[in-house]
Parts: sequence; structure tokens; C-alpha cells
Amino acid sequence: MAHVKLHIPGPVEVSEKTFKAMTSPMIGHRGQGFKDLYAKMQPQLQTLLGTKQLVYLSTSSAWGVMEGAIRNLVAKKVLNCMCGAFSDKWLDVSLRCGKQAEGLQVPWGSPIRAEEVDKKLATGQFDALTLIHNETSTGTMSPLLEIAALKKKYPDVMFIVDAVSSLTALPIKFDELGIDVLLAGTQKAFAMPPGLAVFTASPAALAKAATIKDRGYYFDFVEFEKNAKDSMTPSTPAIPHIYGLASKLDDFFAEGLEARYARHKKTNQMTRDWAARHGFTLFPEAGYESVTLCCVNNGAKPGGRTVDAAKLQKLVKDQGFLIDGGYGKIKGTTFRLSNMGDETEATMQQLYTALDNAMKQL
Repeated sequence: MAHVKLHIPGPVEVSEKTFKAMTSPMIGHRGQGFKDLYAKMQPQLQTLLGTKQLVYLSTSSAWGVMEGAIRNLVAKKVLNCMCGAFSDKWLDVSLRCGKQAEGLQVPWGSPIRAEEVDKKLATGQFDALTLIHNETSTGTMSPLLEIAALKKKYPDVMFIVDAVSSLTALPIKFDELGIDVLLAGTQKAFAMPPGLAVFTASPAALAKAATIKDRGYYFDFVEFEKNAKDSMTPSTPAIPHIYGLASKLDDFFAEGLEARYARHKKTNQMTRDWAARHGFTLFPEAGYESVTLCCVNNGAKPGGRTVDAAKLQKLVKDQGFLIDGGYGKIKGTTFRLSNMGDETEATMQQLYTALDNAMKQL
């Protein structure tokens, strides 16, 4: 079958170099070979996440660590910041974990604002909050710096941040932010297959986790820390994925992180420009748009052009590119175009050519 190139919000396109790295010979996860592999990556991961803390490898989707953070860090009540399908889901996850939880709900397409978080935390009800930095269902990026600044005001509240679709595409400095958990899956801006997550935790988070009796085992933060000190994981990891991650990290630093961030900004602006040329507006509130994908307004909000999103998706797929026709309650009334991962100006231009051809047929 002919390959259809992925420009959906994830998983994204994976390079042949990465796939080749994943076919490296198998090693034992308790042997020196694995320890050396993990130890080599550790300083790279720490630089990428902007931390002196150990960075952990979890054989799971990001949702595993997201649920794990709830199990490890919520003793009283968690505030789930909700601005789209995935952040909305975190409230359901919290409740299914048997935790007291409350949602801070804003309209889809609006960001989470620090002043609203402040009002909730001022009640003293909460000992944790969850935030999705870049909500891919709506293409909305909340102001992480402003929200994280509240940590100084509420030092006993655990700040848990999902950077699944933003980490590696823009600088996120964990230690400077002062937050407690930063996590990401590797199938989005890392440009790897699904199945691996990376995360780090503050000393305060590790101390809090140690007091929680029913935090489980597989996602026990204390176990991750104990094992990471010896360059190991608590349970058997997906070693092929870790070989792939090692290869990707080398790619990141060969390119240079600042150059990588600039490339994402450039290709994202190119996609915004494509949408504007065709009379579309973007779905998110102005000033809070994602830098890793564009959620194009297609009738979800007044203004701008409207087309048959399903037909557009098919016409583009017929040319070898897969775009997303919208998600959840805004499916069809938006469509999403990803620029995250390894995409360049040249590869994005190929997508725009296919989109232009499709638009002529609508």
C-alpha cells in the first residue's frame, strides 16, 4: 500500500532514521548496556526539559503518566483545567481514580487564564491542578508562564502539566517554571511512534508521592526516581522505543534546540498564512494559537470560509497526505493541520500544494 503522509495532530510522521534505530539489537533492561543507553540520554533529556531533576521513561502513552500523577499527588482535591476534549477528559480520569475533583471549564478555543486559576486555588480546596499546555482538539495554547507563576502563591498545590504536543517545539524550562510535573508522549512533537512517555517531577512532588498509600506500582513516582538513579526503569521498558528516543535526541541537538523552535514557529506561520489566503480564520482565540498545529475554523465560529471538511480530507488523502477533519464536538466545523516533529518548510509546502489542489475541487 502507498504510504499516506501524516499531518494529523498525532501520531505524526516518523523518519526512516528513527525506525532504523528502533531495530537495534535487543539488550537486557537490567544490564549495563541499557544503563549506558539511559545514562547517555539523561543529560540531553534534562536540557530538553530544562531541569536538573532526573527525567523518567515510561512505557505507556502520556495518559498513563497523567493518571499516575493523579494517583501520586492528589490527597485532597484536584482542579482540572478544561479547555478542550483532552483537558476535559482529565476530570473524568480524576474521578475514576476515586479522587475529589472539580473542573475549571472555559469555552473550547479559549485558553486557561491565570486569574481564573487563582480564584479557584484561593478557596484552599485544592492540593493539585492539571493543565494541558497545548490542547490539540482546539489548537489552543494556554499561557503556561503566567499560570506557573501562581505556584509561588500556592506552594503546597501540585502543578501537573501535560506538554504532550508542545515539548521539543518550543522552550519549556521545568526548573524555572517551578511546577511539579512535566510530561509528554513521544508520538507528537518528538516525531516517534506511540508507546513511550517522558516526564520529570519536582522534589516536592516526590515527597508528596511518598505520603500517598494507594498510588499503585506501575506509575509510582517514587519507584521511577529510585530506578532512574541507577539508569533503570521500574518495570520492563519498550527498549526499541528507547533506542528511537536516543536517535531523536541526537537529531535535536545536532539541529540545535533554538533552530528547532524557530523551525516550528516558521512552519506554523506558513500554515496560518495558507489558511488566511483561502479565506479561513483560526478556531482559537487570537493570541493563544498552537505552534505545532493549526485548528482551522470551518463554521464552528462566525466568520471566515466554510467547506466540506470530510471532502477536503478525502481529496488531500487521494494525493498522499492525511489531515484531520476536526475532533469531538467541533468535528467537521474545524479541521487540523499539523506542522510538528520533523516537518520543514519544504515538506510543509508539499502539503499546501495538495491542499490548494483540493480546494480547487470543492
